[in-house]
Amino acid sequence: MIRGLWDRLKQLDRDETGAQGLEILLIVACVVLPLLAVLMWFRDDIKAWVKDLWDKARGKGEEVNIDNPF
Repeated sequence: MIRGLWDRLKQLDRDETGAQGLEILLIVACVVLPLLAVLMWFRDDIKAWVKDLWDKARGKGEEVNIDNPF
């Protein structure tokens, strides 16, 4: 009984089928978590920058060019 359990544990130790998925998950986490932290830290600055760009783009769209109305 103990010998069979020991053999099963050794087989389980040698099994590496989930290792690749776990490695990919860890790599993605190493990229996403710092990016998320930066976005949270600078969220107000990013919001102001995007609002400024939006207002400039909206202002350009509302301008009418008399020489070329289209």
